[in-house]
Formats: sequence, structure tokens, C-alpha cells
Amino acid sequence: MFVALLAAWQLATAAFGVEDYILPAPRAVARTMVDRWDGTLASATWVTLTEVLLGFACAVTAGLLIACALHFVPVARAALYPWLIGSQTVPVVVIAPILAIIFGYSLTPKLILVALLCFFPIVVGALDGLATVDADLKRMMRTLYGTRWSIFRRVEFPAALPSLFTGLRLSAAYAATAAVFGEYSGSSDGLGHVMRQAVPQLQSALVFAAVVLLSAMSIALFTLVAALERVLVGWAVEGKNAR
Repeated sequence: MFVALLAAWQLATAAFGVEDYILPAPRAVARTMVDRWDGTLASATWVTLTEVLLGFACAVTAGLLIACALHFVPVARAALYPWLIGSQTVPVVVIAPILAIIFGYSLTPKLILVALLCFFPIVVGALDGLATVDADLKRMMRTLYGTRWSIFRRVEFPAALPSLFTGLRLSAAYAATAAVFGEYSGSSDGLGHVMRQAVPQLQSALVFAAVVLLSAMSIALFTLVAALERVLVGWAVEGKNAR
């Protein structure tokens, strides 16, 4: 289907004589990617990839810490969970310029933006997984004089991993989008910066080339998380496939 879509795209642009600045053909996008790789796209891709990976790591760390804290302290969950939901109602396009004003064109606002957009699915996935642990297993651990920490470490956290990885996969798909929003709002490098400069110059092929690289980045991160899920919780993955 992907090859057929590219072929139809190429034929349509040739048959209707569409100008490259309106809708570049796949061949023009590929040629631009090759021609501009050394001078522009390579460094921009590395900058954006750094933002995505570091921001995603911050989101995973913050999400796990917040989820565990809310799980251990029910009062905190009742008080803070609505605020976490409210934090996701603020559009990223509003937050990004404010962070650029406060922190400038540095790496910090991009990391914050990626972490803000990615941490919520991780928190929700972890909390849902921790809340659905079989109560009989926890009662059995108590009869064996298991401490609160040992119950969490041996029963609750392993059982919550499938739900946690669902949140991680969702976050992996969002990370590149958040990084580009941050670069659009204020940056001196990165794929978002390349796109922002290319649009007013009608360099549509360069914009599409950046989009292709961003998509590849998201797919690679998603695939990496899915592979890690198969390694750590292969029993849950096999169970889903069996159903």
C-alpha cells in the first residue's frame, strides 16, 4: 500500500503538472533529502533526535515517579490527579512560545515540552496497571509477611508493566511532534527550524523531507519501545496475540 501510494502520488503530480512548491513529487522529496543531507538535514536531524530522546527519558522518569507516588498515597492521587488531567487541556502551541521566552533558544524548552506532552499517557497507563492487580495475589503476599515495598516490587509493578508499555508506546508517537512545536516557537537548529525557514521560501520538497525524517524518528522510537516490551513482558504480548 505504501509503494502504491507513492506511485499514485508521483503519477498524479506528473499528470496534472503540479508545481513542486505546491506539492512536490516523491522523487523531488528524495532528491532534496539527498542533496540537502550534508549541509542542512543531517545536523537538524541530530538536534531533533537529541531533543526527542532526552525529553522522552525525562517523561518516562517523571511519569513513573508521579504514578508511584500517587499509587502509594491515595490522598495525593485524589488531590493531584484532576490537576494532571487539567494540564493536558492547555494546547502545546500556547505553552511553547512561553517556554521560549523564559528559557530562550536553548535545549531546555524543547525537553520540557516533550516531557509535558509525553508524561501523561505514562502516568495513566502505570496507574491503571497498578489499580488492576489481582487482589488475591496481594493478600497472599501479606500472609507471607510481605512488606508494602515487597508487594509493590514483586506483584504490583510487574503486573502493571503491560499497561505501562501501552502508555510508553503512545508517548513515543508524540515525542517528535512536541520537539517540532518547540523548534517552531524558537530555535536556531532542528527539523522544525528547517521547516519554519523553508515554508516562506516555498521549498515544499525540503518541508516534506523533514516530515519524512520526523516520521521515521517516531516509528523508530515506537518500534524500540515495542521491542523492549517484548523482552520485558513477552508473556503479555504473547497473550494478546493469542487472543
